[in-house]
Amino acid sequence: MKCRKCGGKAAFNMRQHKLALCKEHYLEWIPAQTERFIEKYRMFTHDEKILVAVSGGKDSLSLWDILWKLGYHADGLYLALGIDEGIGYSDESRRLCEEFASKRGLTLHVVDVLGDYGHTIPDLARSTHRGKDKPCSVCGLVKRHEMNRIARDFGYDVLATGHNLDDEAAVLFGNTLRWDGEYLLRQGPVLPAAPGLARKAKPLCRFCEREMAAYALLSGIEYIYDECPFAVGSTSIYYKELLNDLEHERPGAKLSFYLSFLEAKKKGLFAEQREETTAGLNVCQQCGQPTSALDLCSFCRMMGVGV
Repeated sequence: MKCRKCGGKAAFNMRQHKLALCKEHYLEWIPAQTERFIEKYRMFTHDEKILVAVSGGKDSLSLWDILWKLGYHADGLYLALGIDEGIGYSDESRRLCEEFASKRGLTLHVVDVLGDYGHTIPDLARSTHRGKDKPCSVCGLVKRHEMNRIARDFGYDVLATGHNLDDEAAVLFGNTLRWDGEYLLRQGPVLPAAPGLARKAKPLCRFCEREMAAYALLSGIEYIYDECPFAVGSTSIYYKELLNDLEHERPGAKLSFYLSFLEAKKKGLFAEQREETTAGLNVCQQCGQPTSALDLCSFCRMMGVGV
């Protein structure tokens, strides 16, 4: 197969786009498309400070690499969650993030949950009702709180995450199965800032997982290949597998599903719920972040639980 741009040997073929590119032109195409999506969805500008949440995986490190190459002021944030389970998962992902930043002369903020709060994610899960099954809900709560805290405390304009099309389509599929209007309303390439909450953006939301894996490999980015040990058997992975089967038979199905949703939302889908989901928030008396509770947010209540 030949590269559409130069006629040389193609390094990667994207069936959904009917586009094959060589290594050189693929590594040009991904950043160019990312810039186009940033502008299309008005995610942020070159004058703003961006905090990139990095996990050591292909998507987040590739996003940071792309924004760096595009000339954005982008710093990284790594959350050391203490997820090891005998394989050193957190230690290895932290090493990869630190080496990535060091090689490029970039700033990386590190939050050590054990060092800063005295707990690891598995410990917190075992000590609260949230940990009856897997610690994923505890992990999500901690990440949301700490990402927003660092963005706020260090004066960043926007928090960027490496969610790709597979992630977005799987979440959309699950929310649609449940017709969860509140979550459907919040899903999109950009979540605007609100009092006490940073703006959030997903510049990779239109790239599938295979495309980002190819970018990381062709760019020489070293990343952690293993999934989080607690993610094995999760509902989101099951949804991704279902959508991958559909994509195999119908190339472009995932992108069409996601873009059709965005278009329907733009036309007013769930508009009647907009005020309900943004009203009634209070300020946590401990950390100052928004909460629906009257005194302490879920994060601060959880951190007060003895382990």
